[in-house]
Amino acid sequence: MNIFTLSYHFQAALTKNERFKTMLPSESDEQSGLFAGFRPAFKSFATEAIHVGQEPEQWKSMAVVPPISLSTTFKQHEPGNHAGYEYSRSGNPTRNCLEKAVAALDGAKYCIALASGLAATVTITHLLKAGDGIVCMDDVYGGTNRYFQRIAPDLGLEVSFADCTKPELLKAALKANTKLVWIETPTNPMMKVVDIKTCADLVHGHNKDIVVVVDNTFMSAYFQRPLALGADICMYSATKYMNGHSDVVMGLASMNRDDLYERLKFLQNALGGVPSPFDCFLCNRGLKTLQLRMAQHFKNAMAAAKFLEANPRVERVIFPALPSHPQHEVMKRQCTGCPGMITFYIKGKLEHATTFLKSLKVIYAIMTHASVPEKERKVLGISDTLIRLSVGLEDEADIIEDLAQALAAAVSIKHALY
Repeated sequence: MNIFTLSYHFQAALTKNERFKTMLPSESDEQSGLFAGFRPAFKSFATEAIHVGQEPEQWKSMAVVPPISLSTTFKQHEPGNHAGYEYSRSGNPTRNCLEKAVAALDGAKYCIALASGLAATVTITHLLKAGDGIVCMDDVYGGTNRYFQRIAPDLGLEVSFADCTKPELLKAALKANTKLVWIETPTNPMMKVVDIKTCADLVHGHNKDIVVVVDNTFMSAYFQRPLALGADICMYSATKYMNGHSDVVMGLASMNRDDLYERLKFLQNALGGVPSPFDCFLCNRGLKTLQLRMAQHFKNAMAAAKFLEANPRVERVIFPALPSHPQHEVMKRQCTGCPGMITFYIKGKLEHATTFLKSLKVIYAIMTHASVPEKERKVLGISDTLIRLSVGLEDEADIIEDLAQALAAAVSIKHALY
């Protein structure tokens, strides 16, 4: 092939690539639609999700997919001289791949993987000692509430709750012994959105040594990076979006501070709440489609939220991407999009909500706060007619049809809605 022919083929390929680019939605097109007004997507997110921690050179086989290392023990070069791994609880090659990948997606230096989201909560709380204080967001996942209400106090920890969407209430809750502030945003189930930067600045202004933790479960690393907004630890129940296939129970915690990592890495080993290598493999695989999944969750949830908001059988819809949400502007300012979680109140009574839930065929809808005391549920607005939807990846038309038929079933029962 002569130089002229080579040049011709290069130009032809370039022209073909340029034509291909015109077929793809540009970033500006994306921002002008569903994602309009939100923060720009994090640079190279999908590339890092696929490649970081997956380098074939780390394996003798040069495998492009990290193998599952099921071995519990590892050969020593000589007594006391380990080749990087000693015992699978202390460190595992498959878990190491996952932790590197998640750290990259969170914009963090470090990540540790735990056996569940609550295992992550317990491990983080073990940073404290008896007499230390915790301030927790007043609306949080039921398991978090149960741990802080019924277990942490027995360990000598002083726990109080505050609505962190109101900085003045958070400020009033901070005390001399406060060592940990626990934020969940958006909250479960009331979908409150906390301004992470405002809260982190306020807390660190009170005492720079207070550890600010953000439960990022509902957002995933694709839609929100708490560490970039001033949080000290970003944690997840990876059981939800980060894994994304409803087949793994796992927790994750990311951080940039060396001191926090060293302490949490010690606690990960000492407390022993680690995930299995197989679960790490599955979660690692799930990360590779995280960007695609979250974008589709957002698209489907927005369609469902708009349908519900326009439906006369629905009292109120709480979805942060809707302009009607009280913290809508905060959501857009600190997030790149919105996940598939929707909370709404159906008109009627408990029997209407129950009939609606029983009638759903496509969507999973759950009430998750039986562990929260009834008095507190009333204060938070968690009533018998409150329903939280987790909108999935099914066809949008099928989701809307499912909602419509379930609402019709609810309104047809004996007690009229109007």
